[in-house]
Amino acid sequence: MSKPDTNVINLRPDAATIAPDRPCWAVYEHWVINEKGRKLRPGVYRHGFKRMAGQDEDDAENDIRDRSITDEWISSPVTVVARTTNSDDGSEGRLLRLVTEGGIKEWIIAMEVFGGSGEEARRALFGMGVIIALKKRGTFMEYLLDQHPAELFATTSRPGWHESGAFVLPGRTIGTANVRYQASNKAQVLFSRRGELALWQSEVATKCAGNPVLTLAIGCALAGPLLSLVGVLGGGVHLVGDSSSGKSLAQLIGSSVWGDPGVFAASWDMTKGGLEIEASGRNDTILPLDEIKRADPKRVQEMAYSLANGQGKGTMTREREGRAKLSWRLLTLSSGERSLSEHAAISGNAAHAGAELRMVDVNAGTRTHRAFDELHGLEGADFHRQLTVAVGAHHGHLGPAFVEKLLESDDRIDLLEDFAGVRASFVEDNAQAGRVADRFAVIALAGEMAIAYGLLPWVQGASLADCRLLYGEWLSRVGSGNAEDRQILAGILDFIDRHGSSRFSDVDDQTPDTKVFNRAGYWELVGTNRLYLFNKPALIEAAHGYGLSRIIKALEGANVLARRDNERKTKNYRLPGGGQARLYVIDPDIMDREGGGA
Repeated sequence: MSKPDTNVINLRPDAATIAPDRPCWAVYEHWVINEKGRKLRPGVYRHGFKRMAGQDEDDAENDIRDRSITDEWISSPVTVVARTTNSDDGSEGRLLRLVTEGGIKEWIIAMEVFGGSGEEARRALFGMGVIIALKKRGTFMEYLLDQHPAELFATTSRPGWHESGAFVLPGRTIGTANVRYQASNKAQVLFSRRGELALWQSEVATKCAGNPVLTLAIGCALAGPLLSLVGVLGGGVHLVGDSSSGKSLAQLIGSSVWGDPGVFAASWDMTKGGLEIEASGRNDTILPLDEIKRADPKRVQEMAYSLANGQGKGTMTREREGRAKLSWRLLTLSSGERSLSEHAAISGNAAHAGAELRMVDVNAGTRTHRAFDELHGLEGADFHRQLTVAVGAHHGHLGPAFVEKLLESDDRIDLLEDFAGVRASFVEDNAQAGRVADRFAVIALAGEMAIAYGLLPWVQGASLADCRLLYGEWLSRVGSGNAEDRQILAGILDFIDRHGSSRFSDVDDQTPDTKVFNRAGYWELVGTNRLYLFNKPALIEAAHGYGLSRIIKALEGANVLARRDNERKTKNYRLPGGGQARLYVIDPDIMDREGGGA
Protein backbone atom coordinates (compact mmCIF):
# COMPACT_ATOMS: atom_id res chain seq x y z
CA MET A 1 0.00 0.00 0.00
CA SER A 2 1.47 3.37 -1.01
CA LYS A 3 1.89 6.14 1.54
CA PRO A 4 -0.63 9.00 1.37
CA ASP A 5 0.51 12.24 -0.20
CA THR A 6 0.87 14.64 2.73
CA ASN A 7 1.20 17.63 0.40
CA VAL A 8 -2.29 17.29 -1.05
CA ILE A 9 -4.37 20.40 -0.25
CA ASN A 10 -8.14 19.94 -0.02
CA LEU A 11 -8.97 23.18 -1.79
CA ARG A 12 -12.67 23.87 -2.12
CA PRO A 13 -13.68 24.63 -5.70
CA ASP A 14 -15.39 27.81 -4.51
CA ALA A 15 -12.50 29.01 -2.34
CA ALA A 16 -12.70 32.77 -2.05
CA THR A 17 -9.87 35.12 -2.89
CA ILE A 18 -9.12 37.51 -0.04
CA ALA A 19 -7.44 40.88 0.11
CA PRO A 20 -7.13 41.67 3.82
CA ASP A 21 -6.49 45.20 4.98
CA ARG A 22 -3.11 44.39 6.50
CA PRO A 23 -2.15 44.41 9.29
CA CYS A 24 -5.28 42.73 10.70
CA TRP A 25 -6.84 39.67 12.28
CA ALA A 26 -9.06 37.39 10.22
CA VAL A 27 -11.02 34.17 10.67
CA TYR A 28 -11.79 31.76 7.84
CA GLU A 29 -14.04 28.74 8.23
CA HIS A 30 -13.08 27.43 4.75
CA TRP A 31 -10.00 27.41 2.56
CA VAL A 32 -9.17 30.79 0.98
CA ILE A 33 -6.61 32.23 -1.47
CA ASN A 34 -4.66 35.37 -0.60
CA GLU A 35 -3.55 38.23 -2.90
CA LYS A 36 -0.55 36.29 -4.10
CA GLY A 37 -2.42 33.09 -4.80
CA ARG A 38 -1.39 31.29 -1.65
CA LYS A 39 -3.85 28.70 -0.37
CA LEU A 40 -4.71 29.23 3.33
CA ARG A 41 -6.39 26.55 5.43
CA PRO A 42 -9.29 27.42 7.76
CA GLY A 43 -8.33 29.19 10.96
CA VAL A 44 -7.53 32.40 12.77
CA TYR A 45 -4.83 34.46 11.01
CA ARG A 46 -2.69 37.45 11.69
CA HIS A 47 -2.16 39.14 8.31
CA GLY A 48 0.85 41.44 8.21
CA PHE A 49 4.14 42.28 6.55
CA LYS A 50 7.60 40.94 7.17
CA ARG A 51 10.16 43.62 7.92
CA MET A 52 13.48 43.42 6.16
CA ALA A 53 16.68 44.25 7.98
CA GLY A 54 16.83 48.03 8.48
CA GLN A 55 13.27 48.53 7.22
CA ASP A 56 10.80 50.53 9.29
CA GLU A 57 7.09 49.68 9.64
CA ASP A 58 5.86 52.20 7.03
CA ASP A 59 8.28 50.83 4.44
CA ALA A 60 7.19 47.28 5.26
CA GLU A 61 3.52 48.15 4.67
CA ASN A 62 4.36 49.85 1.35
CA ASP A 63 6.39 46.85 0.17
CA ILE A 64 3.87 44.25 -1.06
CA ARG A 65 6.39 42.00 -2.67
CA ASP A 66 5.57 38.32 -2.22
CA ARG A 67 8.25 37.77 0.35
CA SER A 68 7.07 40.67 2.56
CA ILE A 69 3.51 39.38 3.15
CA THR A 70 2.92 37.23 6.25
CA ASP A 71 -0.12 35.06 7.03
CA GLU A 72 0.38 33.62 10.50
CA TRP A 73 -1.93 30.72 11.31
CA ILE A 74 -2.88 31.08 14.96
CA SER A 75 -5.55 28.44 15.56
CA SER A 76 -8.48 26.60 14.06
CA PRO A 77 -11.49 28.89 13.41
CA VAL A 78 -12.58 30.73 16.58
CA THR A 79 -14.85 33.74 16.12
CA VAL A 80 -15.72 36.21 18.87
CA VAL A 81 -19.46 36.57 18.27
CA ALA A 82 -20.62 38.81 21.09
CA ARG A 83 -19.87 40.42 24.41
CA THR A 84 -21.62 38.77 27.35
CA THR A 85 -22.82 39.96 30.74
CA ASN A 86 -23.70 37.40 33.37
CA SER A 87 -27.13 38.11 34.88
CA ASP A 88 -26.15 36.35 38.11
CA ASP A 89 -23.14 38.44 39.12
CA GLY A 90 -22.57 41.04 36.38
CA SER A 91 -19.27 39.53 35.22
CA GLU A 92 -18.35 39.92 31.55
CA GLY A 93 -17.13 37.51 28.95
CA ARG A 94 -17.03 36.77 25.23
CA LEU A 95 -19.17 34.32 23.27
CA LEU A 96 -16.97 32.22 20.99
CA ARG A 97 -17.99 30.24 17.90
CA LEU A 98 -15.73 27.23 17.48
CA VAL A 99 -15.40 25.28 14.23
CA THR A 100 -13.92 21.89 15.05
CA GLU A 101 -13.73 18.47 13.48
CA GLY A 102 -16.54 17.51 15.83
CA GLY A 103 -18.81 20.26 14.52
CA ILE A 104 -19.68 23.84 15.36
CA LYS A 105 -19.79 24.67 19.08
CA GLU A 106 -20.23 27.68 21.32
CA TRP A 107 -18.33 28.56 24.44
CA ILE A 108 -18.22 31.57 26.73
CA ILE A 109 -14.84 32.68 27.97
CA ALA A 110 -14.83 34.83 31.11
CA MET A 111 -12.89 38.08 30.81
CA GLU A 112 -11.19 37.36 34.12
CA VAL A 113 -9.00 34.71 32.45
CA PHE A 114 -7.10 37.47 30.65
CA GLY A 115 -5.77 38.61 34.01
CA GLY A 116 -3.59 35.51 34.08
CA SER A 117 -1.81 33.29 31.58
CA GLY A 118 -5.07 31.97 30.10
CA GLU A 119 -3.76 28.41 30.36
CA GLU A 120 -6.99 27.00 31.82
CA ALA A 121 -9.07 28.60 29.06
CA ARG A 122 -6.80 27.23 26.33
CA ARG A 123 -6.91 23.80 27.95
CA ALA A 124 -10.70 23.92 27.87
CA LEU A 125 -10.68 24.93 24.22
CA PHE A 126 -8.35 22.10 23.34
CA GLY A 127 -10.76 19.79 25.11
CA MET A 128 -13.54 20.98 22.82
CA GLY A 129 -11.50 20.33 19.70
CA VAL A 130 -9.86 23.71 19.06
CA ILE A 131 -6.26 23.54 17.82
CA ILE A 132 -3.96 26.38 18.86
CA ALA A 133 -0.44 26.69 17.46
CA LEU A 134 1.82 25.96 20.40
CA LYS A 135 4.15 28.88 19.67
CA LYS A 136 1.18 31.23 19.21
CA ARG A 137 -0.60 30.72 22.50
CA GLY A 138 0.03 34.27 23.65
CA THR A 139 -0.91 35.62 20.23
CA PHE A 140 -4.18 33.68 20.39
CA MET A 141 -5.11 35.33 23.70
CA GLU A 142 -4.13 38.70 22.23
CA TYR A 143 -6.47 38.02 19.29
CA LEU A 144 -9.42 37.26 21.59
CA LEU A 145 -8.80 40.35 23.72
CA ASP A 146 -8.49 42.57 20.64
CA GLN A 147 -12.01 41.76 19.39
CA HIS A 148 -14.83 44.23 20.12
CA PRO A 149 -18.10 42.78 18.80
CA ALA A 150 -21.12 45.08 18.86
CA GLU A 151 -23.66 42.45 19.87
CA LEU A 152 -24.36 41.93 23.58
CA PHE A 153 -25.72 38.65 25.03
CA ALA A 154 -26.90 37.87 28.54
CA THR A 155 -25.61 34.74 30.25
CA THR A 156 -26.55 32.78 33.35
CA SER A 157 -24.97 29.94 35.27
CA ARG A 158 -28.34 28.54 36.31
CA PRO A 159 -30.76 26.65 34.07
CA GLY A 160 -34.45 27.49 33.98
CA TRP A 161 -36.33 30.75 33.66
CA HIS A 162 -34.23 33.83 32.95
CA GLU A 163 -35.23 37.41 33.73
CA SER A 164 -35.70 37.97 30.00
CA GLY A 165 -38.57 35.46 29.96
CA ALA A 166 -36.51 32.82 28.18
CA PHE A 167 -35.94 29.28 29.47
CA VAL A 168 -32.23 28.53 29.49
CA LEU A 169 -30.70 25.09 29.16
CA PRO A 170 -27.07 24.13 28.55
CA GLY A 171 -26.59 24.29 24.79
CA ARG A 172 -30.07 25.62 24.14
CA THR A 173 -32.23 28.63 25.01
CA ILE A 174 -35.99 28.54 24.44
CA GLY A 175 -37.72 31.86 23.81
CA THR A 176 -34.88 34.14 22.68
CA ALA A 177 -31.60 34.00 20.77
CA ASN A 178 -29.70 36.45 22.96
CA VAL A 179 -29.32 34.50 26.20
CA ARG A 180 -26.82 31.72 26.80
CA TYR A 181 -26.06 29.25 29.56
CA GLN A 182 -22.57 29.73 30.99
CA ALA A 183 -20.86 26.98 32.93
CA SER A 184 -17.38 25.79 33.68
CA ASN A 185 -15.84 23.44 31.15
CA LYS A 186 -15.75 20.71 33.81
CA ALA A 187 -19.49 20.81 34.53
CA GLN A 188 -21.33 17.55 34.01
CA VAL A 189 -23.72 17.54 31.05
CA LEU A 190 -27.06 16.93 32.74
CA PHE A 191 -29.43 18.01 29.98
CA SER A 192 -28.96 15.90 26.89
CA ARG A 193 -31.07 14.41 24.11
CA ARG A 194 -31.06 11.05 22.45
CA GLY A 195 -33.47 9.18 20.20
CA GLU A 196 -36.87 10.60 19.33
CA LEU A 197 -39.79 12.13 21.23
CA ALA A 198 -42.28 10.02 19.24
CA LEU A 199 -40.55 6.81 20.30
CA TRP A 200 -40.41 7.96 23.93
CA GLN A 201 -44.14 8.60 23.73
CA SER A 202 -44.94 5.19 22.23
CA GLU A 203 -42.47 3.09 24.21
CA VAL A 204 -42.53 4.88 27.57
CA ALA A 205 -45.49 7.21 28.05
CA THR A 206 -48.11 4.76 26.78
CA LYS A 207 -47.00 2.15 29.32
CA CYS A 208 -47.14 4.73 32.13
CA ALA A 209 -50.88 5.19 31.57
CA GLY A 210 -52.84 3.57 34.38
CA ASN A 211 -49.84 3.73 36.73
CA PRO A 212 -50.25 6.67 39.15
CA VAL A 213 -46.68 6.39 40.47
CA LEU A 214 -45.25 6.64 36.95
CA THR A 215 -47.56 9.41 35.77
CA LEU A 216 -46.68 11.26 38.97
CA ALA A 217 -42.97 11.00 38.11
CA ILE A 218 -43.56 12.53 34.66
CA GLY A 219 -45.81 15.22 36.14
CA CYS A 220 -43.15 16.10 38.72
CA ALA A 221 -40.61 16.62 35.96
CA LEU A 222 -42.97 18.82 33.91
CA ALA A 223 -44.18 20.81 36.93
CA GLY A 224 -40.75 22.35 37.54
CA PRO A 225 -41.19 25.15 34.96
CA LEU A 226 -44.67 25.94 36.35
CA LEU A 227 -43.78 26.41 40.03
CA SER A 228 -42.70 30.05 39.83
CA LEU A 229 -45.49 30.87 37.36
CA VAL A 230 -48.30 29.70 39.66
CA GLY A 231 -46.63 30.63 42.95
CA VAL A 232 -46.15 27.14 44.37
CA LEU A 233 -43.16 26.56 46.63
CA GLY A 234 -40.74 23.74 46.02
CA GLY A 235 -40.87 20.45 47.84
CA GLY A 236 -41.04 16.85 46.84
CA VAL A 237 -42.66 13.47 46.90
CA HIS A 238 -41.01 10.44 48.46
CA LEU A 239 -41.73 7.05 46.92
CA VAL A 240 -41.83 4.48 49.73
CA GLY A 241 -41.60 0.77 49.03
CA ASP A 242 -39.51 -2.32 49.52
CA SER A 243 -36.33 -2.92 47.53
CA SER A 244 -36.89 -3.76 43.83
CA SER A 245 -40.52 -2.63 43.93
CA GLY A 246 -40.17 -0.29 40.94
CA LYS A 247 -39.36 3.03 42.66
CA SER A 248 -36.10 3.51 40.77
CA LEU A 249 -37.86 2.96 37.45
CA ALA A 250 -40.23 5.82 38.27
CA GLN A 251 -37.21 8.03 38.91
CA LEU A 252 -35.57 6.98 35.64
CA ILE A 253 -38.75 7.86 33.76
CA GLY A 254 -38.98 11.25 35.49
CA SER A 255 -35.31 11.91 34.69
CA SER A 256 -35.81 11.00 31.02
CA VAL A 257 -38.06 14.05 30.61
CA TRP A 258 -34.95 16.27 30.72
CA GLY A 259 -31.91 14.12 30.03
CA ASP A 260 -30.09 10.82 30.22
CA PRO A 261 -31.58 9.02 33.24
CA GLY A 262 -28.22 7.51 34.13
CA VAL A 263 -26.71 10.99 34.44
CA PHE A 264 -29.63 13.22 35.40
CA ALA A 265 -30.74 11.17 38.42
CA ALA A 266 -28.80 11.86 41.64
CA SER A 267 -28.43 10.17 45.02
CA TRP A 268 -29.03 11.11 48.65
CA ASP A 269 -25.44 10.02 49.27
CA MET A 270 -23.87 13.49 49.41
CA THR A 271 -23.23 16.39 51.74
CA LYS A 272 -25.73 19.20 52.18
CA GLY A 273 -23.46 21.46 50.13
CA GLY A 274 -23.31 18.90 47.36
CA LEU A 275 -27.08 18.63 47.40
CA GLU A 276 -27.37 22.40 46.96
CA ILE A 277 -25.13 22.25 43.89
CA GLU A 278 -27.18 19.42 42.40
CA ALA A 279 -30.44 21.29 43.03
CA SER A 280 -29.16 24.55 41.55
CA GLY A 281 -27.97 22.69 38.46
CA ARG A 282 -31.53 21.41 37.85
CA ASN A 283 -33.41 24.62 38.68
CA ASP A 284 -36.98 24.79 37.33
CA THR A 285 -36.93 21.07 36.48
CA ILE A 286 -36.72 18.05 38.81
CA LEU A 287 -34.21 16.55 41.22
CA PRO A 288 -34.45 12.74 41.45
CA LEU A 289 -32.79 11.41 44.62
CA ASP A 290 -32.43 7.66 44.88
CA GLU A 291 -32.32 5.61 48.12
CA ILE A 292 -32.85 7.79 51.18
CA LYS A 293 -31.01 5.16 53.24
CA ARG A 294 -27.80 6.63 51.79
CA ALA A 295 -28.51 10.01 53.43
CA ASP A 296 -27.04 11.00 56.77
CA PRO A 297 -29.91 10.38 59.24
CA LYS A 298 -28.74 13.33 61.34
CA ARG A 299 -29.02 15.74 58.40
CA VAL A 300 -31.78 14.31 56.22
CA GLN A 301 -34.58 16.49 57.62
CA GLU A 302 -32.44 19.59 57.35
CA MET A 303 -31.69 18.67 53.73
CA ALA A 304 -35.42 18.24 53.03
CA TYR A 305 -36.09 21.72 54.39
CA SER A 306 -33.29 23.18 52.29
CA LEU A 307 -34.53 21.55 49.09
CA ALA A 308 -38.04 22.88 49.63
CA ASN A 309 -36.95 26.38 50.67
CA GLY A 310 -34.79 26.71 47.56
CA GLN A 311 -31.80 28.51 49.01
CA GLY A 312 -28.36 27.31 50.00
CA LYS A 313 -26.18 28.32 52.87
CA GLY A 314 -24.07 31.46 52.51
CA THR A 315 -20.29 31.00 52.40
CA MET A 316 -17.21 33.21 52.39
CA THR A 317 -14.33 33.47 49.95
CA ARG A 318 -10.71 33.40 51.03
CA GLU A 319 -10.83 37.19 50.94
CA ARG A 320 -13.69 36.99 53.48
CA GLU A 321 -16.19 38.30 50.98
CA GLY A 322 -19.70 36.89 50.84
CA ARG A 323 -20.14 34.35 48.04
CA ALA A 324 -23.50 34.37 46.30
CA LYS A 325 -25.91 31.78 47.68
CA LEU A 326 -27.11 29.04 45.39
CA SER A 327 -30.85 29.09 44.76
CA TRP A 328 -33.39 26.94 42.96
CA ARG A 329 -37.05 26.10 42.65
CA LEU A 330 -37.94 22.55 41.75
CA LEU A 331 -39.69 19.38 42.84
CA THR A 332 -37.71 16.52 44.33
CA LEU A 333 -38.59 12.93 43.43
CA SER A 334 -37.13 10.88 46.26
CA SER A 335 -37.30 7.16 46.99
CA GLY A 336 -36.49 4.74 49.79
CA GLU A 337 -37.58 1.75 51.78
CA ARG A 338 -38.26 4.00 54.77
CA SER A 339 -40.08 7.28 55.13
CA LEU A 340 -38.15 10.47 55.86
CA SER A 341 -39.10 10.43 59.56
CA GLU A 342 -38.26 6.73 59.92
CA HIS A 343 -34.81 7.32 58.47
CA ALA A 344 -34.22 10.34 60.71
CA ALA A 345 -35.24 8.28 63.73
CA ILE A 346 -32.24 5.98 63.18
CA SER A 347 -30.02 8.69 64.64
CA GLY A 348 -32.41 9.34 67.51
CA ASN A 349 -33.67 12.61 66.03
CA ALA A 350 -37.29 13.53 66.50
CA ALA A 351 -39.38 13.60 63.34
CA HIS A 352 -40.32 17.11 62.24
CA ALA A 353 -43.77 17.39 60.73
CA GLY A 354 -42.58 20.26 58.55
CA ALA A 355 -39.94 18.07 56.93
CA GLU A 356 -42.46 15.32 56.24
CA LEU A 357 -44.83 17.82 54.61
CA ARG A 358 -42.02 19.02 52.37
CA MET A 359 -41.24 15.44 51.27
CA VAL A 360 -44.63 13.73 51.11
CA ASP A 361 -44.77 9.94 51.25
CA VAL A 362 -46.31 8.14 48.28
CA ASN A 363 -47.12 4.43 48.36
CA ALA A 364 -44.85 2.77 45.79
CA GLY A 365 -44.69 -0.69 47.31
CA THR A 366 -48.11 -2.17 48.02
CA ARG A 367 -50.06 -1.36 44.90
CA THR A 368 -51.51 -4.02 42.57
CA HIS A 369 -48.03 -4.91 41.28
CA ARG A 370 -45.84 -3.34 44.00
CA ALA A 371 -45.16 0.14 42.56
CA PHE A 372 -47.36 -0.45 39.51
CA ASP A 373 -51.10 -0.71 38.95
CA GLU A 374 -51.16 -1.74 35.26
CA LEU A 375 -48.55 -3.87 33.43
CA HIS A 376 -50.22 -3.66 30.00
CA GLY A 377 -50.23 -7.41 29.48
CA LEU A 378 -46.58 -7.90 30.46
CA GLU A 379 -44.92 -9.72 33.32
CA GLY A 380 -43.49 -7.44 35.99
CA ALA A 381 -39.85 -8.11 35.07
CA ASP A 382 -40.52 -7.58 31.36
CA PHE A 383 -42.42 -4.36 32.03
CA HIS A 384 -39.54 -3.01 34.10
CA ARG A 385 -36.92 -4.10 31.58
CA GLN A 386 -38.66 -2.68 28.52
CA LEU A 387 -39.17 0.72 30.12
CA THR A 388 -35.59 0.85 31.41
CA VAL A 389 -34.21 0.15 27.94
CA ALA A 390 -36.60 2.63 26.32
CA VAL A 391 -35.67 5.60 28.53
CA GLY A 392 -32.00 4.89 27.87
CA ALA A 393 -32.58 5.04 24.12
CA HIS A 394 -35.01 8.00 24.04
CA HIS A 395 -34.76 10.89 26.48
CA GLY A 396 -34.37 14.63 26.90
CA HIS A 397 -37.17 15.65 24.53
CA LEU A 398 -40.38 16.07 26.53
CA GLY A 399 -39.26 18.79 28.96
CA PRO A 400 -37.94 21.25 26.33
CA ALA A 401 -40.93 20.49 24.06
CA PHE A 402 -43.28 21.28 26.96
CA VAL A 403 -41.60 24.66 27.57
CA GLU A 404 -41.71 25.43 23.84
CA LYS A 405 -45.46 24.80 23.77
CA LEU A 406 -45.92 26.86 26.92
CA LEU A 407 -44.13 29.84 25.36
CA GLU A 408 -45.72 29.45 21.91
CA SER A 409 -49.27 29.28 23.24
CA ASP A 410 -48.62 32.02 25.82
CA ASP A 411 -50.54 29.94 28.35
CA ARG A 412 -48.75 31.80 31.11
CA ILE A 413 -51.44 34.50 30.94
CA ASP A 414 -54.25 32.15 32.04
CA LEU A 415 -52.06 29.82 34.09
CA LEU A 416 -53.14 31.10 37.50
CA GLU A 417 -56.79 30.61 36.58
CA ASP A 418 -56.11 27.12 35.24
CA PHE A 419 -54.21 26.22 38.40
CA ALA A 420 -57.04 27.49 40.59
CA GLY A 421 -59.46 25.26 38.70
CA VAL A 422 -57.32 22.17 39.24
CA ARG A 423 -56.52 23.07 42.83
CA ALA A 424 -60.20 23.27 43.71
CA SER A 425 -60.53 19.51 43.25
CA PHE A 426 -57.99 18.81 46.03
CA VAL A 427 -59.84 19.06 49.34
CA GLU A 428 -58.00 19.99 52.56
CA ASP A 429 -58.98 21.14 56.02
CA ASN A 430 -55.88 23.02 57.15
CA ALA A 431 -53.03 25.11 55.75
CA GLN A 432 -50.49 22.30 56.02
CA ALA A 433 -52.54 19.85 53.97
CA GLY A 434 -53.14 22.78 51.62
CA ARG A 435 -49.45 23.01 50.89
CA VAL A 436 -49.36 19.33 49.97
CA ALA A 437 -52.49 19.80 47.89
CA ASP A 438 -50.75 22.66 46.03
CA ARG A 439 -47.95 20.28 45.09
CA PHE A 440 -50.21 17.54 43.79
CA ALA A 441 -52.30 20.14 41.95
CA VAL A 442 -49.36 21.67 40.06
CA ILE A 443 -48.18 18.17 39.12
CA ALA A 444 -51.66 17.37 37.83
CA LEU A 445 -51.82 20.67 35.93
CA ALA A 446 -48.48 19.98 34.21
CA GLY A 447 -49.66 16.55 33.11
CA GLU A 448 -52.99 17.87 31.82
CA MET A 449 -51.26 20.66 29.88
CA ALA A 450 -48.88 18.15 28.27
CA ILE A 451 -51.88 16.01 27.27
CA ALA A 452 -53.58 19.06 25.74
CA TYR A 453 -50.38 19.93 23.86
CA GLY A 454 -50.34 16.44 22.35
CA LEU A 455 -47.09 15.59 24.14
CA LEU A 456 -48.50 12.82 26.35
CA PRO A 457 -50.64 10.05 24.80
CA TRP A 458 -53.07 9.89 27.71
CA VAL A 459 -56.76 10.70 27.87
CA GLN A 460 -57.62 14.16 29.16
CA GLY A 461 -58.12 14.03 32.91
CA ALA A 462 -55.82 11.05 33.50
CA SER A 463 -53.08 13.04 35.20
CA LEU A 464 -55.57 14.84 37.45
CA ALA A 465 -57.27 11.57 38.43
CA ASP A 466 -53.96 9.91 39.31
CA CYS A 467 -52.78 12.85 41.40
CA ARG A 468 -56.09 13.02 43.24
CA LEU A 469 -55.83 9.29 43.97
CA LEU A 470 -52.32 9.58 45.45
CA TYR A 471 -53.23 12.71 47.39
CA GLY A 472 -56.28 10.94 48.80
CA GLU A 473 -54.12 8.00 49.86
CA TRP A 474 -51.75 10.35 51.67
CA LEU A 475 -54.62 12.19 53.36
CA SER A 476 -56.19 8.95 54.56
CA ARG A 477 -52.86 7.83 56.08
CA VAL A 478 -52.10 11.03 57.98
CA GLY A 479 -55.66 12.00 58.84
CA SER A 480 -56.98 15.50 59.18
CA GLY A 481 -55.76 18.30 61.38
CA ASN A 482 -52.43 19.91 62.08
CA ALA A 483 -49.35 17.80 61.29
CA GLU A 484 -47.46 18.89 64.42
CA ASP A 485 -50.49 17.98 66.54
CA ARG A 486 -50.59 14.53 64.99
CA GLN A 487 -46.90 14.08 65.59
CA ILE A 488 -47.15 15.11 69.25
CA LEU A 489 -50.08 12.76 69.86
CA ALA A 490 -48.30 9.92 68.08
CA GLY A 491 -45.17 10.48 70.16
CA ILE A 492 -47.10 10.35 73.43
CA LEU A 493 -48.99 7.21 72.36
CA ASP A 494 -45.73 5.56 71.39
CA PHE A 495 -44.22 6.56 74.76
CA ILE A 496 -47.16 4.92 76.57
CA ASP A 497 -46.81 1.76 74.48
CA ARG A 498 -43.11 1.49 75.31
CA HIS A 499 -43.10 2.58 78.95
CA GLY A 500 -46.66 2.18 80.23
CA SER A 501 -45.77 -0.84 82.34
CA SER A 502 -42.25 0.11 83.40
CA ARG A 503 -42.23 3.83 84.15
CA PHE A 504 -45.81 4.24 85.42
CA SER A 505 -47.61 2.62 88.41
CA ASP A 506 -51.07 2.70 89.97
CA VAL A 507 -51.63 6.02 91.70
CA ASP A 508 -54.07 4.33 94.10
CA ASP A 509 -51.58 1.63 95.11
CA GLN A 510 -50.53 2.62 98.59
CA THR A 511 -47.72 0.05 98.78
CA PRO A 512 -44.80 2.22 99.85
CA ASP A 513 -42.05 0.08 98.32
CA THR A 514 -43.30 0.19 94.71
CA LYS A 515 -40.09 0.67 92.75
CA VAL A 516 -40.25 2.49 89.41
CA PHE A 517 -36.99 3.64 87.89
CA ASN A 518 -36.94 6.93 85.99
CA ARG A 519 -40.61 7.47 86.78
CA ALA A 520 -42.72 9.14 84.08
CA GLY A 521 -45.87 9.27 86.21
CA TYR A 522 -48.77 7.08 87.29
CA TRP A 523 -51.88 5.50 85.88
CA GLU A 524 -55.43 5.61 87.19
CA LEU A 525 -58.33 3.29 86.41
CA VAL A 526 -61.67 4.97 85.74
CA GLY A 527 -64.07 2.11 85.15
CA THR A 528 -62.26 -0.01 82.60
CA ASN A 529 -60.39 2.94 81.13
CA ARG A 530 -56.77 3.56 82.13
CA LEU A 531 -55.69 7.20 82.26
CA TYR A 532 -51.99 8.12 82.30
CA LEU A 533 -50.79 10.80 84.68
CA PHE A 534 -47.63 12.35 83.21
CA ASN A 535 -45.13 14.43 85.10
CA LYS A 536 -43.77 17.43 83.21
CA PRO A 537 -40.31 16.03 82.21
CA ALA A 538 -41.84 12.81 80.89
CA LEU A 539 -44.42 14.68 78.81
CA ILE A 540 -41.68 16.74 77.17
CA GLU A 541 -39.64 13.58 76.63
CA ALA A 542 -42.58 11.80 75.00
CA ALA A 543 -43.21 14.63 72.52
CA HIS A 544 -39.51 14.97 71.74
CA GLY A 545 -38.61 18.19 69.98
CA TYR A 546 -41.56 20.28 71.18
CA GLY A 547 -41.91 22.70 74.08
CA LEU A 548 -44.45 22.26 76.85
CA SER A 549 -46.80 25.00 75.67
CA ARG A 550 -46.96 23.50 72.16
CA ILE A 551 -47.61 20.04 73.62
CA ILE A 552 -50.47 21.33 75.79
CA LYS A 553 -51.97 23.10 72.76
CA ALA A 554 -52.03 19.80 70.86
CA LEU A 555 -53.52 17.91 73.82
CA GLU A 556 -56.25 20.51 74.31
CA GLY A 557 -56.99 20.55 70.60
CA ALA A 558 -57.53 16.78 70.69
CA ASN A 559 -59.53 17.07 73.96
CA VAL A 560 -57.42 14.37 75.63
CA LEU A 561 -56.67 16.13 78.91
CA ALA A 562 -59.17 14.03 80.84
CA ARG A 563 -58.98 15.72 84.24
CA ARG A 564 -57.87 19.11 85.50
CA ASP A 565 -58.39 21.47 88.42
CA ASN A 566 -60.51 24.44 87.37
CA GLU A 567 -58.54 26.51 84.78
CA ARG A 568 -55.33 24.59 85.29
CA LYS A 569 -53.94 22.12 82.77
CA THR A 570 -53.07 19.67 85.55
CA LYS A 571 -54.77 17.88 88.43
CA ASN A 572 -53.39 17.59 91.93
CA TYR A 573 -52.91 14.00 93.20
CA ARG A 574 -51.90 12.52 96.53
CA LEU A 575 -49.05 10.14 95.81
CA PRO A 576 -48.46 6.65 97.19
CA GLY A 577 -46.07 6.84 100.14
CA GLY A 578 -47.00 10.46 100.87
CA GLY A 579 -46.76 13.83 99.27
CA GLN A 580 -48.64 15.24 96.29
CA ALA A 581 -47.95 16.41 92.74
CA ARG A 582 -49.65 18.10 89.83
CA LEU A 583 -49.87 15.73 86.85
CA TYR A 584 -51.12 15.90 83.26
CA VAL A 585 -54.00 13.42 82.90
CA ILE A 586 -54.16 11.88 79.41
CA ASP A 587 -56.78 9.56 77.97
CA PRO A 588 -54.96 7.46 75.32
CA ASP A 589 -58.22 6.06 73.92
CA ILE A 590 -59.43 9.50 72.86
CA MET A 591 -55.95 10.34 71.54
CA ASP A 592 -55.89 7.21 69.39
CA ARG A 593 -59.27 8.11 67.90
CA GLU A 594 -58.00 11.61 67.14
CA GLY A 595 -55.31 10.22 64.86
CA GLY A 596 -52.33 10.03 67.13
CA GLY A 597 -51.76 6.46 66.08
CA ALA A 598 -51.91 7.20 62.34
